[in-house]
Amino acid sequence: MDSSPFNRCNLPPWAIGSHHFNRHPQPIEIQGVRTANPILFQRLDLLDEPQARAALFNDYLDVTFQLHQWRQETSERGRKSLKNSYLRFLRGWMFDANSLEGAVLKGWVESRIGLLPTFHRQPLSGQDDPAQAGYVLDRMRGVARTSALYAQLDLLYEYVQYELARRHPPETRLTLFRGINDFAEHRIIKQYDKRRYLLRLNNLNSFTTDFERAWEFGSRVLQTEVPLPKIFFSGDIFPSSLLKGEGEVLVIGGEFEVQVLSGG
Repeated sequence: MDSSPFNRCNLPPWAIGSHHFNRHPQPIEIQGVRTANPILFQRLDLLDEPQARAALFNDYLDVTFQLHQWRQETSERGRKSLKNSYLRFLRGWMFDANSLEGAVLKGWVESRIGLLPTFHRQPLSGQDDPAQAGYVLDRMRGVARTSALYAQLDLLYEYVQYELARRHPPETRLTLFRGINDFAEHRIIKQYDKRRYLLRLNNLNSFTTDFERAWEFGSRVLQTEVPLPKIFFSGDIFPSSLLKGEGEVLVIGGEFEVQVLSGG
């Protein structure tokens, strides 16, 4: 198991990363986030329209982290630190999951959930792996000029979990799809039969709710049941003016039982 002995949530990393968690999901709570921001969730409770809730969330982060004041900063470093909000890093991931922004988001999962990345431009095999240094450097460079970025991402995760609970009250999982060409970014733990595998996924992964769209990213498609607590971000939660996710869902990794669907 690629996990840290420490994290900042209510469940241990080994439990979250196991495929047993996916079968029997439990809520994941980032320590102190909801208790430190009760006004946000109280106000969200009063809104019936999803787009109104998304706009409120964005405005709340804007004010809490003073992101709107970047134009007033006299130094270039100060302007960049405020301008580089959570939105920039989500957009960066959507463009390239192996970018600086991608390293930062994988770093958030490592810090908060305790699951270590297994791929960043190339497979990562541990602290002594030279490729690990490249990931750490990207993560450090990406987060260097930001305003409490991990705290912003903490709120993003909690908001997404809040929104998913309101939109899918009886459900605990969503069927999602991921297009691949090979297993270069995934570790095969067990093969049940010709199409069913137990895989070790990276600590953060792109999936989609759109089966047809998944084929655009590979000659094969992974289909799996993702527990709601493992959804870090879902594009359809935000209005298109903020983020154009096009069905993209960012999934916290670990062990996943998947079915491989072949094209043709």
